[in-house]
Amino acid sequence: MNDTAAGANQTMPPAIRRQNALTLLLVLGTALALAVRINISPMMMNQVMDYTEEGGAFYEKLHFGTYMILLMLPITLFSQPIRLWGDEIDRFKVLIWYCLAMLAFVVLLFITGRPGSSVFIIDTYLVAGAAGLIALALGGGARRLLGEIVLVMLIASAVIGIGEAITQVRLLPSDLVEDSFRPLGLSEHPLALGALCATAVGFVVLARWRVWVRVLLILVLLIGCAAAGARFALLLTVAEILGLLIFVPWPGLSPRQSRRAKVGVLLVTLIGGALMFAVLAGGGLLGRFSDTLFDENFYARLTVYQAFWLVGWQELVFGMPPADLLALVNNELNLPFIESAQVVIGLTFGIPLALAFTWVVCWIMLRLLRGAPLVAWIATGTFLLAALSNNTMSAKQPVLTVVFILLIAFGIPRQKVETS
Repeated sequence: MNDTAAGANQTMPPAIRRQNALTLLLVLGTALALAVRINISPMMMNQVMDYTEEGGAFYEKLHFGTYMILLMLPITLFSQPIRLWGDEIDRFKVLIWYCLAMLAFVVLLFITGRPGSSVFIIDTYLVAGAAGLIALALGGGARRLLGEIVLVMLIASAVIGIGEAITQVRLLPSDLVEDSFRPLGLSEHPLALGALCATAVGFVVLARWRVWVRVLLILVLLIGCAAAGARFALLLTVAEILGLLIFVPWPGLSPRQSRRAKVGVLLVTLIGGALMFAVLAGGGLLGRFSDTLFDENFYARLTVYQAFWLVGWQELVFGMPPADLLALVNNELNLPFIESAQVVIGLTFGIPLALAFTWVVCWIMLRLLRGAPLVAWIATGTFLLAALSNNTMSAKQPVLTVVFILLIAFGIPRQKVETS
């Protein structure tokens, strides 16, 4: 520290120094809670409690990271003054209403005798809203730091996944059994790894890192997605990168210069992508892509929709226990899993409640994207397409928490954030 900085620190009022220290502690506590929620897999949770196993108390069905984030929320809100401006106020209000709506769904499911259906609402949806409120309350600089920390976690997961694909050894314990090896990174499933890599690509563009660093990290995330064997997520990632090149404005260039630059970069990207595809295929990282997308897994995701015709009107209107739905799919459709969030939510909630739930989720996503850069829209759209292609949105996963943090960190118009 130079003399000027030291002198400024000494002349800083004690109250401001205490406030800065408190904010730093809150950021570190929130980062730790997010790290636990994002990186501790259900398999690891099952080693100490019945997190996803049958039986066990209700409190065992919630992730340690969920408890930590929910604990950090009142600590953050009541330990320091909250200063919000413009779009920040709107986002704070809608997140409060979103959390209240999720709590209402939980209470309603309890009242109707389906507490098991409420667990993933708390562990996936409610905790995402709580994390967003914490990030907003901490202020502009702190929430951007949280966003960058989350991106680093996703990039680390991609790097670990690439290493696992090369060594054919998983870093974290897993009970996943598949015909061919697929890496997990720090996620719970290869599809989750692919979806998170695809989502992170767009938000890396919004991070305040050097251009060459962002380009390198996007390449790492693309390879990580390919290594995960998440075919649809990889196609989305490629489309996302092309969309970012074509549609996102390039500052400092005239329209004509921008068009020329984009054409040049696009050609280089296509040539480089073809070379990278050849290298990845030669290295065995594209083994699952030797088959068509319309394979057994694809048809299983279509077949599971027949479950709507196998139940009575009571189940369609009022829902059914998750265990009964899984047994129905196992016995009647000969499918081991339900890889469709639409089926799970529709038949465990009942169609009327499922429609209301879907409306709330769509509403909060649109409100968080209001005024956000085009890059954030592209990244969020990529996430939603990847997530809705499987059961991500109906499982106890941290992906929605990740997206909320990234939207709060990078989705608020920059000129309105600087004053905070």
